[in-house]
Amino acid sequence: MPDLTTELIVERPGSRTDERFAGRIARLAVRSLYAELALYPKPGLVSLVDNGSHDDMNAETFLRSLFSLRRYFRDICEAGMQDAPFQVLKRLGIEAEKRMLRATGGINTHRGAIFCVGLLCAAIGRCQARGILLSPEAIRAVLLERWGQALFAHTADGNVASHGTQVVLRYAASGAREEAAHGLPSVFEVGLPALCRTLAAGRSMRLARVDALFSLMARVSDTNVYHRGGPDGAATVRRHAP
Repeated sequence: MPDLTTELIVERPGSRTDERFAGRIARLAVRSLYAELALYPKPGLVSLVDNGSHDDMNAETFLRSLFSLRRYFRDICEAGMQDAPFQVLKRLGIEAEKRMLRATGGINTHRGAIFCVGLLCAAIGRCQARGILLSPEAIRAVLLERWGQALFAHTADGNVASHGTQVVLRYAASGAREEAAHGLPSVFEVGLPALCRTLAAGRSMRLARVDALFSLMARVSDTNVYHRGGPDGAATVRRHAP
């Protein structure tokens, strides 16, 4: 999520009212989702060029979905500012997922983003409320300090029916819940460093995003890949991504 991790590190707390700050975070979150949609090449994934491996969704589906989430990202950032417990964040996420499904006619386009980007927005809001200068390290530390214990408990809750939870149980693959419980290591230890390395080499943001994506593909146990291709498919992705 380059918008959330490059534009905000220079933002100093107290420079805006809480409402305006949360609104800006929401806009950046939506822009990040659009940047992900627009990125190409992106093997198997929906883009503005093609539908990848999907026959049930396209770019229009994603656009309807991401616009349905604008209020959610603002609300969960404000919840972080107010030091809300994880159950409040979870409720906001469930409500956002319902709005997404209404907007897409029942198609899951952004469930993972609702969870992971939502948590980032909450952590950013908490940093703002505590007067902590925003940086990737600070955002991750606040996420773990404030909600880490609850996220570990959430990881053990197998009552949610989804392809992701089925894959985690069947193949012992890590999913979004485990990622969150460990402070989103794929974001902060894999994707963001790859993005920064490419930018530091003088290459464009588009190429940096592509490099970040392929770095993630090589390292992350993607539950969607396991669901579609099993362990052999996941191994093929990791083998060819570097």
